Amino acid sequence: MVNQQPIRSRGVKVLKAVSSPLRLQILNLLFDKSALSYTELMNELKMNPSRDAGRFAYHLKFMLKAGLVEADVEAKKYFLTDLGKMVLDVADRVEKKAVKPRGMMVRTSHLTLEEFDANKIANSLIKEAKVPAELAQKAAKEAEKRLIKSKIKYLTSPLIREVVNSILVETGHEDYRHKLTRVGMPIHEVTGLIESREIAADGASAIRIAGQTVIGEYTLLNVFPRDIADAHLSGAIHLDGLGTWVLKPNDIIHDIRYFLQNGIKLDNPQMISMEPPRDFKTALSTAFNVMLHASKETNNSQAFNYFNIALSPYAHGMDTEKLKESLSLFILNLNQHVETTLGLELCIPKLTAEKESTGPHGKTGKYGDYAQECLLLTTLILDIFLEESAHKPLQNPKLVIKINSAALGDEAAKAVLLKAHQLAAQGGVVYFANLTKKDGENVAYSSSGIKFASDLTGDWETDTLRTGCLGSVTINLPRIAMESERDKNKFLDLLKERLELAARALTIKSNALKQFGKNNLPFLLQKGNGDTYFRLENCSRMISLAGFREAVEAFTGKSVMIEEGRKFSEEIIASTLAFKQKVGRKYGKRLYPVMLGNREAAERLAQLDIERYGVAKVKFSGTRDKPYYSTLKRIGIKPAQPLLAPQGTTEMAQLLRGLTAGGSLDIFELEGAEFSPEALLDLTKRIIENGASEFFTYNRAVCYCSNCKKNYYGTFHKCPTCGSMSTLTTFDRFTST
Repeated sequence: MVNQQPIRSRGVKVLKAVSSPLRLQILNLLFDKSALSYTELMNELKMNPSRDAGRFAYHLKFMLKAGLVEADVEAKKYFLTDLGKMVLDVADRVEKKAVKPRGMMVRTSHLTLEEFDANKIANSLIKEAKVPAELAQKAAKEAEKRLIKSKIKYLTSPLIREVVNSILVETGHEDYRHKLTRVGMPIHEVTGLIESREIAADGASAIRIAGQTVIGEYTLLNVFPRDIADAHLSGAIHLDGLGTWVLKPNDIIHDIRYFLQNGIKLDNPQMISMEPPRDFKTALSTAFNVMLHASKETNNSQAFNYFNIALSPYAHGMDTEKLKESLSLFILNLNQHVETTLGLELCIPKLTAEKESTGPHGKTGKYGDYAQECLLLTTLILDIFLEESAHKPLQNPKLVIKINSAALGDEAAKAVLLKAHQLAAQGGVVYFANLTKKDGENVAYSSSGIKFASDLTGDWETDTLRTGCLGSVTINLPRIAMESERDKNKFLDLLKERLELAARALTIKSNALKQFGKNNLPFLLQKGNGDTYFRLENCSRMISLAGFREAVEAFTGKSVMIEEGRKFSEEIIASTLAFKQKVGRKYGKRLYPVMLGNREAAERLAQLDIERYGVAKVKFSGTRDKPYYSTLKRIGIKPAQPLLAPQGTTEMAQLLRGLTAGGSLDIFELEGAEFSPEALLDLTKRIIENGASEFFTYNRAVCYCSNCKKNYYGTFHKCPTCGSMSTLTTFDRFTST
């Protein structure tokens, strides 16, 4: 039999070593501090070297012989051995069993009540933040000490996390604390969200906003590098759609022909699969379901380009009233459920006319064979909008009327164009695309002004359809003007830095969607005949310049149209385009600097600058209560004036031409009550002839009284007829932009 006496003797020594409170105190100090010298240990124990040296040396020697402590001769320091750490751990567990703290219950994030256990803290640190095991144990042990000392009887996971984070910061481990940051909303913000009048009738909005807030915080903390996150938080840039940045593209340009040919075939049981439609009514149902499914995977807007052309074969030979009835139901359903844009052609472009069409029951032909049906569908859609808007403004879907050279010379097309201007005169949501330029007939637009031309592969279908805008970052130009202190070189250097930040942020989004797209975008990335529907790789990326006018005026003290202001504007644009040219290969050919509307960015960036610099130093638009930076070009039109292309619009269009490759939107504000469709149509022709705008709309504020069931042009504080204030709603598409 093996003699167990030496082993037992050593075990007794170990137990004796921890039987002394002083020796346990020494072990705890070495655990907390990693290594200490003889003098440091005595100082920590508050022992007098002349009086207590003998007693201290005895206890230290005892632990050295027991193998609990080891000396580093070169460093002249003592540290714990593995046995010492083990013994200390056992001693702690024995102490907890003997003197069990009562009432230390934890409400966990899994909605359970559990007894406090410091080991779970250490395990979380290791798992969530990759904290080294020894450091995790130290932090957990210190957290336990503080919590017991505080005599808290009811703990929560967030409170424990706060204590642990505090310990990590105090010990110089901020990087680990950053990884442990909890994302969420304060209780008072959630309460405010639930009690908000704007979402009182729609609980789903509260859930959506709360969810996007959490994802947005996660993205700033865990996805972006520190410089990009800080730039957004400080207001140097604005990351559009932060709450869906890693989940969804911003905008989509659909091609309904894909679904007319293939139907909607999905593995997801929560989505409705549909066979290819056999008639006009089911073709519209297919289009609606495409929009409905895709809306869950899109952050901003969707557009159906060539909508009337694609559906024209299904309208062939149908009764006009039945066509109108089906279209009316389709439009009203879209108005209630899906934010969308319908692209309508007046004359079928040559390249599109030559394409093989898909019709009911698989009938084929050429789209050029259905020019009359194409124009009829546009007419009926405009009629529906005019009828509905007579009672209350119909704000969705938005209509994009494409004007090519053929449309301006065709009498039937001009009659429909006049009807579109009748809707515009009434404040309707109709936009006009100038496609009269050479090779510009097949350009696609969304109502936000985002543009897709044949500038990637040269093939108009591949470049303009089944793709979209990946995302958008807005740069705060007035902030650069203030930071540069009228030093032009500094201004341009800061501009390049912000452009680089924006381009990197968009690349991060692109990589995230490529990595997680199969899980997050099942509808858009579905395949038919081996072909993926949504061409993610062809998406554009937008860098929008907010406050261009305010920045130029703040920096030069002159208007953008005065020589000094114009010259500086040209330098800003030239520097921006030079950056795009230089980094095109690195960040993608479809990285576009633009000036497009973004209400959230316009308001947020202006407000942050006012908070930082004071209202007197910031040049902004709007009022002190509702400041914003301009992100769109807006031109006022008065009915008493001759309706010519407004003075300066052509010059401004020339100045900003370099910023229109990715999109543009000019807004002509109708000021007053009397505008005839004929006068507006004449103005549109002049705008097109002068090249004053590529994409534009007419806007006017419309007030609707739900008591009188009437519309009034302009802004009113009370109904002109019944005098009511509570029943009045103002519709203005471009407030704060």
